[in-house]
Amino acid sequence: MVDKLWPVDGAQQVDDQLEGFYAYPERLERPWVRVNFVSSLDGAVTVRGSSRGLSAPIDQRVLGLIRDLSDVVLVGVGTALAEGYRGVKRNEVRAERRERLGLSAVPPIALVTAHASLPPESPLLTDTLVPPIVLTCDAAPQSRRTALADAGADVVVAGDERVDLHAALDALNARGLRRIGCEGGPTLFGNLVDEDLVDELCLTLSPLLASGDAGRIAAGAGVEAPRRMHLQSALHAESLLLLRYARMRP
Repeated sequence: MVDKLWPVDGAQQVDDQLEGFYAYPERLERPWVRVNFVSSLDGAVTVRGSSRGLSAPIDQRVLGLIRDLSDVVLVGVGTALAEGYRGVKRNEVRAERRERLGLSAVPPIALVTAHASLPPESPLLTDTLVPPIVLTCDAAPQSRRTALADAGADVVVAGDERVDLHAALDALNARGLRRIGCEGGPTLFGNLVDEDLVDELCLTLSPLLASGDAGRIAAGAGVEAPRRMHLQSALHAESLLLLRYARMRP
C-alpha cells in the first residue's frame, strides 16, 4: 500500500512526517536490516565511480534521517573507503531526535571486511565520536585485527573464511544494536539478499540516464526464488522518487 505520494517542499513540518514514514518497527526483538540505495533510472549505482553524482539534497536529507533513526550504520569497507566515510557527526537536530527516541548520541559505523582491510589511520578511527565496529572473519590476518583493535575499533570475528552475516548481525544484536541502517555497497547488499536478511529497502530513483558500465545496486551469488517485497510508501521531490519496500515473509 502506498501511504502517500506528495512533493516534499523542504518545509520544517516535513521532517516530522518523514520521520513517521521511515520509523523502524517498535519493540524489535531481533535485528531489522534496512538497506538504503540510490540508483539512476537506467539502473546505474554510481556516476564516475561514486554515488554522489546520483544524489540530491532531499536524498541526503533522508539518508541523514535514516542514520538518526538507526542504532548502527552497516557498510562494506570498499564503499566506506571509496565514499570517504568518517564517523557520524553530532548536530542539534540529530541530538534532539535521538534523545527523544531513547537512542545513543550517534550511531556507530559497522564495517564488513573479510580481510580487516580498514587502514588504522582511516577517519573512521581518527575522526569519530564512537569507535567503529569491524566485522571480519578468522581468515583476516591477525596483525591487521590487532592493529585495528589497538586503534580503538571493536573488532568482531564472525565466520571462518568469509564474514558470516548471520553471526555478524547476532554480534550487533548482542550489543543492543537492532535498528540497522545499511548503506551498501552492492556486494554487501547482494550477500544480504542471498542470506534473506533484508527486511526493508529504501530506494531513491534519481532522474538521470547514466548508461556506461556502472554496476547494479546488488551483486551477490543470486537466489533461486527472488525475494518478494511489498511497497510501504512512495514520495517524490525534485523529480526524485523515494520508495520504501518491506520484505514479505511467511
